[in-house]
Amino acid sequence: MKKIAVLTSGGDAPGMNGAIRSVTRCAVQQGWTVVGVERGFCGLLEGAFREMSARDVGGILHQGGTVLGSARSPEFKRLEFQKKALERLREEAVEALVVIGGNGSQTGAAALSGLGFPVVGIASTIDNDLLGSDITIGVDTALNTAVCALDRLRTTARSHQRAFLVEVMGRDCGYLALMTGLAAGAELVVEPEVAVTPFEVAETLQAAYARGKRHGLVVVAEGAQYNARAIEDYFIEHQVRLGLDLRVVILGHLQRGGAPSVFDRILSSRLGAGAVEALASGRFGVLIGLIKGEVSETPLEEIVGATKPVNSALINLASVLER
Repeated sequence: MKKIAVLTSGGDAPGMNGAIRSVTRCAVQQGWTVVGVERGFCGLLEGAFREMSARDVGGILHQGGTVLGSARSPEFKRLEFQKKALERLREEAVEALVVIGGNGSQTGAAALSGLGFPVVGIASTIDNDLLGSDITIGVDTALNTAVCALDRLRTTARSHQRAFLVEVMGRDCGYLALMTGLAAGAELVVEPEVAVTPFEVAETLQAAYARGKRHGLVVVAEGAQYNARAIEDYFIEHQVRLGLDLRVVILGHLQRGGAPSVFDRILSSRLGAGAVEALASGRFGVLIGLIKGEVSETPLEEIVGATKPVNSALINLASVLER
């Protein structure tokens, strides 16, 4: 092997740059040429390649986001565009591709692998819903960002004796909401996996006040059946009856930003090295992730169309600790 490409796709995650750096430097150590693909699969279809040396990726480990840029590419689901991507790679004399991203990105990686091209994926998504890795790049940083925000909100909630409803990211997976709620000591977590109505949110807060509390924190996943705005509307409509002063904060993309944590810097470095090792050993069509503390490989075909469920034991623990 003489030349590989690396791209970042889908939602950005703190630590992606660490993976880019690790892949590049480990590949250069192998004597390979590395090209970065700008803007994910969109850039791949356009042939947006740029060569990267070990020095070109210097000083990016501590930076959030991705220096290669990222974009979503709905058209890449179609076979004609997948074949076009392969043409671009072959025109550039690229012999293998490393894809850094989450479920959608690894579905694209699996599609190219299924067409016979050597591909290795690296698990990176703040949702932590990707099979093949106990924890993915970006999760630790996103959780620390969210918990820090809740710790600060608790201060003003206590001062003004009011309740705060905080919405975190997670369209189809409540992992971020659950772990944030556990770590911040929230009174309730509302997530896609467990149906909770606005009435139940109000009941929980009223019960907390009845126990002597004078403030409350509720964490809501954006993909829950009732998101923050829906719950807020209910509280506004029934404010007189409920007698609760509720404020809503939507963290949104704030959780994606900022410098990656120590954990994410180390994780991204390990997974990047694991990807190059797999390529050097001729093991293609796999996702590189962390399982039981070890860098591991999972066939991409097992990743596609599946998501990792939230640990039910943690859901039960949260319900106990919320009381």
